[in-house]
Amino acid sequence: MADTEYRKGVVLALCAYCLWGFAPLYFKLLHNVSATEILLHRVIWSFVFMIILMQFIGGFSKLRALFRRPKQLGVLAITSVLIAGNWLLFIWAVNNDHMLDASLGYFINPLLNVMLGMIFLGERLRKLQWFAVSLACTGVLIQLISFGSIPLVSLALASSFGFYGLLRKKVNIDAKTGLLVETALLFPVAVIYLVSTLDSATANMLTNDINMNLLLIAAGVITSVPLLCFAGAATRIPLSMLGFFQYIGPSIMFVLAVSLFNEPFDLEKGITFAFIWSALVIFSIDMLLKRRQH
Repeated sequence: MADTEYRKGVVLALCAYCLWGFAPLYFKLLHNVSATEILLHRVIWSFVFMIILMQFIGGFSKLRALFRRPKQLGVLAITSVLIAGNWLLFIWAVNNDHMLDASLGYFINPLLNVMLGMIFLGERLRKLQWFAVSLACTGVLIQLISFGSIPLVSLALASSFGFYGLLRKKVNIDAKTGLLVETALLFPVAVIYLVSTLDSATANMLTNDINMNLLLIAAGVITSVPLLCFAGAATRIPLSMLGFFQYIGPSIMFVLAVSLFNEPFDLEKGITFAFIWSALVIFSIDMLLKRRQH
Protein backbone atom coordinates (compact mmCIF):
# COMPACT_ATOMS: atom_id res chain seq x y z
CA MET A 1 0.00 0.00 0.00
CA ALA A 2 2.80 2.40 0.95
CA ASP A 3 4.65 1.63 -2.30
CA THR A 4 1.48 2.28 -4.33
CA GLU A 5 0.96 5.66 -2.63
CA TYR A 6 4.64 6.52 -3.16
CA ARG A 7 4.37 5.70 -6.88
CA LYS A 8 1.18 7.76 -7.11
CA GLY A 9 3.05 10.66 -5.50
CA VAL A 10 5.89 10.42 -8.05
CA VAL A 11 3.40 10.35 -10.98
CA LEU A 12 1.46 13.32 -9.56
CA ALA A 13 4.68 15.32 -9.06
CA LEU A 14 5.77 14.59 -12.66
CA CYS A 15 2.32 15.64 -13.92
CA ALA A 16 2.36 18.88 -11.91
CA TYR A 17 5.80 20.06 -13.00
CA CYS A 18 5.42 18.91 -16.64
CA LEU A 19 2.10 20.76 -16.89
CA TRP A 20 3.71 23.91 -15.42
CA GLY A 21 6.64 23.52 -17.82
CA PHE A 22 4.46 23.21 -20.93
CA ALA A 23 1.94 25.89 -19.79
CA PRO A 24 3.65 28.58 -21.97
CA LEU A 25 2.48 26.68 -25.09
CA TYR A 26 -1.11 27.31 -23.96
CA PHE A 27 -0.53 31.01 -23.28
CA LYS A 28 1.18 31.42 -26.67
CA LEU A 29 -2.13 30.35 -28.27
CA LEU A 30 -3.67 33.44 -26.63
CA HIS A 31 -0.98 35.88 -27.83
CA ASN A 32 -3.70 38.15 -29.32
CA VAL A 33 -5.32 38.55 -25.90
CA SER A 34 -3.80 41.00 -23.37
CA ALA A 35 -2.07 39.55 -20.29
CA THR A 36 -4.58 41.31 -17.99
CA GLU A 37 -7.54 39.81 -19.84
CA ILE A 38 -6.04 36.29 -19.71
CA LEU A 39 -5.49 36.77 -15.96
CA LEU A 40 -9.15 37.73 -15.46
CA HIS A 41 -10.30 34.60 -17.28
CA ARG A 42 -7.77 32.54 -15.32
CA VAL A 43 -9.33 33.78 -12.06
CA ILE A 44 -12.97 33.40 -13.16
CA TRP A 45 -12.68 29.93 -14.69
CA SER A 46 -10.41 28.61 -11.90
CA PHE A 47 -13.11 29.65 -9.42
CA VAL A 48 -15.84 27.93 -11.50
CA PHE A 49 -13.70 24.80 -11.98
CA MET A 50 -12.93 24.54 -8.23
CA ILE A 51 -16.63 24.92 -7.30
CA ILE A 52 -17.57 22.08 -9.71
CA LEU A 53 -14.66 19.93 -8.53
CA MET A 54 -15.52 20.34 -4.84
CA GLN A 55 -19.13 19.39 -5.58
CA PHE A 56 -17.79 15.98 -6.65
CA ILE A 57 -14.89 15.41 -4.22
CA GLY A 58 -16.15 17.38 -1.23
CA GLY A 59 -14.36 19.93 0.92
CA PHE A 60 -17.03 22.55 1.60
CA SER A 61 -16.95 21.70 5.35
CA LYS A 62 -13.34 22.97 5.49
CA LEU A 63 -14.46 26.08 3.65
CA ARG A 64 -17.21 26.78 6.20
CA ALA A 65 -14.73 26.29 9.06
CA LEU A 66 -12.37 28.78 7.41
CA PHE A 67 -15.00 31.56 7.57
CA ARG A 68 -14.81 31.32 11.37
CA ARG A 69 -11.08 32.19 11.24
CA PRO A 70 -10.75 35.81 10.02
CA LYS A 71 -6.95 35.85 10.45
CA GLN A 72 -6.53 33.01 7.98
CA LEU A 73 -8.90 34.75 5.55
CA GLY A 74 -6.78 37.90 5.88
CA VAL A 75 -3.62 35.96 4.97
CA LEU A 76 -5.42 34.38 1.97
CA ALA A 77 -6.41 37.88 0.82
CA ILE A 78 -2.68 38.71 0.66
CA THR A 79 -1.78 35.41 -1.05
CA SER A 80 -4.52 36.00 -3.66
CA VAL A 81 -2.89 39.32 -4.61
CA LEU A 82 0.57 37.69 -4.72
CA ILE A 83 -0.52 34.79 -6.93
CA ALA A 84 -2.51 37.11 -9.23
CA GLY A 85 0.60 39.28 -9.65
CA ASN A 86 2.71 36.18 -10.32
CA TRP A 87 0.22 34.86 -12.92
CA LEU A 88 0.01 38.26 -14.65
CA LEU A 89 3.79 38.65 -14.88
CA PHE A 90 4.25 35.07 -16.10
CA ILE A 91 1.63 35.49 -18.87
CA TRP A 92 3.21 38.81 -19.91
CA ALA A 93 6.71 37.26 -19.93
CA VAL A 94 5.63 34.30 -22.09
CA ASN A 95 3.75 36.42 -24.64
CA ASN A 96 6.44 39.13 -24.85
CA ASP A 97 9.41 36.80 -25.55
CA HIS A 98 10.74 36.73 -21.99
CA MET A 99 10.27 32.99 -21.42
CA LEU A 100 13.98 32.63 -20.56
CA ASP A 101 13.50 35.22 -17.80
CA ALA A 102 10.49 33.25 -16.53
CA SER A 103 12.57 30.06 -16.58
CA LEU A 104 15.38 31.77 -14.63
CA GLY A 105 12.84 33.05 -12.08
CA TYR A 106 11.63 29.54 -11.30
CA PHE A 107 15.22 28.25 -11.11
CA ILE A 108 15.95 30.99 -8.53
CA ASN A 109 12.78 30.19 -6.55
CA PRO A 110 14.02 27.14 -4.53
CA LEU A 111 17.12 29.10 -3.45
CA LEU A 112 14.96 32.05 -2.44
CA ASN A 113 12.69 29.69 -0.47
CA VAL A 114 15.71 28.63 1.61
CA MET A 115 16.49 32.29 2.37
CA LEU A 116 12.87 33.05 3.30
CA GLY A 117 12.83 30.00 5.59
CA MET A 118 15.91 31.35 7.37
CA ILE A 119 14.57 34.90 7.71
CA PHE A 120 10.92 34.23 8.60
CA LEU A 121 10.76 30.67 9.94
CA GLY A 122 14.00 30.61 11.93
CA GLU A 123 15.46 27.80 9.82
CA ARG A 124 19.25 27.47 9.82
CA LEU A 125 21.20 27.27 6.58
CA ARG A 126 23.79 24.54 6.26
CA LYS A 127 27.25 25.35 4.85
CA LEU A 128 26.49 24.05 1.35
CA GLN A 129 23.17 25.96 1.32
CA TRP A 130 25.01 29.19 2.19
CA PHE A 131 27.44 28.48 -0.66
CA ALA A 132 24.55 27.82 -3.11
CA VAL A 133 22.73 31.04 -2.16
CA SER A 134 26.01 33.02 -2.39
CA LEU A 135 26.62 31.65 -5.91
CA ALA A 136 23.12 32.68 -7.01
CA CYS A 137 23.59 36.21 -5.59
CA THR A 138 26.99 36.42 -7.33
CA GLY A 139 25.36 35.55 -10.67
CA VAL A 140 22.84 38.38 -10.29
CA LEU A 141 25.56 40.83 -9.13
CA ILE A 142 27.79 39.98 -12.13
CA GLN A 143 24.85 40.73 -14.45
CA LEU A 144 24.29 44.04 -12.64
CA ILE A 145 27.97 45.12 -12.65
CA SER A 146 29.14 43.74 -16.02
CA PHE A 147 26.01 44.33 -18.09
CA GLY A 148 24.31 47.11 -16.12
CA SER A 149 21.00 45.27 -15.89
CA ILE A 150 19.04 43.31 -13.29
CA PRO A 151 16.86 40.31 -14.23
CA LEU A 152 13.78 42.12 -12.86
CA VAL A 153 11.19 39.76 -14.39
CA SER A 154 13.02 36.71 -12.99
CA LEU A 155 13.44 38.21 -9.52
CA ALA A 156 9.81 39.42 -9.41
CA LEU A 157 8.49 35.96 -10.40
CA ALA A 158 10.75 34.21 -7.88
CA SER A 159 9.93 36.57 -5.00
CA SER A 160 6.15 36.72 -5.60
CA PHE A 161 5.94 32.90 -5.74
CA GLY A 162 8.38 32.58 -2.83
CA PHE A 163 6.36 34.85 -0.52
CA TYR A 164 3.16 33.16 -1.72
CA GLY A 165 4.58 29.77 -0.69
CA LEU A 166 5.78 31.15 2.65
CA LEU A 167 2.38 32.60 3.58
CA ARG A 168 0.52 29.48 2.39
CA LYS A 169 2.85 27.38 4.56
CA LYS A 170 2.11 29.58 7.61
CA VAL A 171 -1.67 29.66 7.03
CA ASN A 172 -1.70 25.83 6.71
CA ILE A 173 -4.79 25.32 4.51
CA ASP A 174 -5.15 22.51 1.97
CA ALA A 175 -4.54 23.37 -1.70
CA LYS A 176 -8.08 23.10 -3.07
CA THR A 177 -9.71 25.12 -0.24
CA GLY A 178 -6.96 27.75 -0.45
CA LEU A 179 -7.23 28.09 -4.24
CA LEU A 180 -11.04 28.31 -4.06
CA VAL A 181 -10.89 31.10 -1.46
CA GLU A 182 -8.15 32.99 -3.34
CA THR A 183 -10.07 32.88 -6.64
CA ALA A 184 -13.34 33.73 -4.81
CA LEU A 185 -11.70 36.86 -3.37
CA LEU A 186 -10.43 37.87 -6.82
CA PHE A 187 -13.62 36.83 -8.66
CA PRO A 188 -15.73 40.05 -8.12
CA VAL A 189 -12.79 42.27 -9.20
CA ALA A 190 -12.19 40.10 -12.28
CA VAL A 191 -15.88 40.14 -13.33
CA ILE A 192 -16.24 43.93 -12.84
CA TYR A 193 -13.03 44.61 -14.78
CA LEU A 194 -14.00 42.23 -17.59
CA VAL A 195 -17.50 43.75 -17.91
CA SER A 196 -16.01 47.26 -18.05
CA THR A 197 -13.74 46.24 -20.96
CA LEU A 198 -16.33 44.42 -23.09
CA ASP A 199 -15.60 46.73 -26.02
CA SER A 200 -12.08 45.25 -26.45
CA ALA A 201 -11.46 42.73 -29.25
CA THR A 202 -11.69 39.49 -27.23
CA ALA A 203 -13.32 40.40 -23.90
CA ASN A 204 -16.91 39.81 -25.03
CA MET A 205 -17.44 36.04 -25.10
CA LEU A 206 -20.78 36.49 -26.92
CA THR A 207 -18.97 37.81 -29.99
CA ASN A 208 -15.86 35.56 -29.83
CA ASP A 209 -15.63 32.43 -31.95
CA ILE A 210 -16.04 29.08 -30.17
CA ASN A 211 -12.30 28.23 -30.31
CA MET A 212 -11.33 31.46 -28.54
CA ASN A 213 -13.97 30.94 -25.84
CA LEU A 214 -12.86 27.32 -25.24
CA LEU A 215 -9.24 28.48 -24.92
CA LEU A 216 -10.23 31.17 -22.39
CA ILE A 217 -12.36 28.71 -20.36
CA ALA A 218 -9.45 26.21 -20.39
CA ALA A 219 -7.48 28.74 -18.27
CA GLY A 220 -9.33 27.36 -15.24
CA VAL A 221 -8.14 23.80 -15.90
CA ILE A 222 -4.58 24.92 -16.81
CA THR A 223 -4.39 26.76 -13.46
CA SER A 224 -6.07 24.30 -11.12
CA VAL A 225 -5.03 20.80 -12.28
CA PRO A 226 -1.22 21.12 -11.77
CA LEU A 227 -1.77 22.75 -8.37
CA LEU A 228 -4.00 19.86 -7.26
CA CYS A 229 -1.47 17.32 -8.64
CA PHE A 230 1.24 19.10 -6.64
CA ALA A 231 -0.87 19.00 -3.46
CA GLY A 232 -1.51 15.26 -3.98
CA ALA A 233 2.20 14.62 -4.51
CA ALA A 234 3.21 16.62 -1.41
CA THR A 235 1.16 14.31 0.84
CA ARG A 236 2.64 11.11 -0.64
CA ILE A 237 6.38 11.68 -1.16
CA PRO A 238 9.06 13.36 0.99
CA LEU A 239 9.46 17.12 0.55
CA SER A 240 13.16 16.65 -0.28
CA MET A 241 12.24 14.43 -3.26
CA LEU A 242 9.58 16.91 -4.34
CA GLY A 243 12.37 19.50 -4.35
CA PHE A 244 14.18 17.64 -7.13
CA PHE A 245 11.07 17.56 -9.32
CA GLN A 246 10.69 21.36 -9.18
CA TYR A 247 13.55 21.79 -11.71
CA ILE A 248 11.48 20.02 -14.40
CA GLY A 249 9.16 23.00 -15.03
CA PRO A 250 11.80 25.71 -15.65
CA SER A 251 13.96 23.22 -17.60
CA ILE A 252 11.08 22.59 -20.04
CA MET A 253 10.50 26.36 -20.31
CA PHE A 254 14.20 26.90 -21.03
CA VAL A 255 14.23 24.30 -23.85
CA LEU A 256 11.00 25.72 -25.35
CA ALA A 257 12.33 29.29 -25.23
CA VAL A 258 15.65 28.49 -26.93
CA SER A 259 14.64 25.75 -29.40
CA LEU A 260 11.01 26.48 -30.31
CA PHE A 261 10.65 30.24 -29.85
CA ASN A 262 14.26 31.22 -30.67
CA GLU A 263 14.74 33.60 -27.74
CA PRO A 264 18.32 34.94 -27.72
CA PHE A 265 20.55 33.16 -25.20
CA ASP A 266 23.40 35.70 -25.06
CA LEU A 267 26.50 35.96 -22.86
CA GLU A 268 24.65 37.99 -20.22
CA LYS A 269 21.96 35.33 -19.76
CA GLY A 270 24.53 32.52 -20.12
CA ILE A 271 26.64 33.77 -17.18
CA THR A 272 23.61 34.32 -14.91
CA PHE A 273 22.16 30.88 -15.76
CA ALA A 274 25.58 29.24 -15.22
CA PHE A 275 25.78 30.63 -11.67
CA ILE A 276 22.16 29.69 -10.86
CA TRP A 277 22.58 26.16 -12.25
CA SER A 278 25.84 25.71 -10.29
CA ALA A 279 24.03 26.88 -7.16
CA LEU A 280 21.22 24.38 -7.79
CA VAL A 281 23.69 21.50 -8.27
CA ILE A 282 25.28 22.31 -4.88
CA PHE A 283 21.81 22.76 -3.33
CA SER A 284 20.77 19.31 -4.68
CA ILE A 285 23.98 17.68 -3.37
CA ASP A 286 23.21 19.15 0.05
CA MET A 287 19.67 17.71 -0.05
CA LEU A 288 21.03 14.26 -1.04
CA LEU A 289 23.57 14.30 1.80
CA LYS A 290 20.88 15.31 4.26
CA ARG A 291 18.63 12.47 3.06
CA ARG A 292 21.43 9.93 3.49
CA GLN A 293 22.05 11.11 7.06
CA HIS A 294 18.37 10.53 7.87
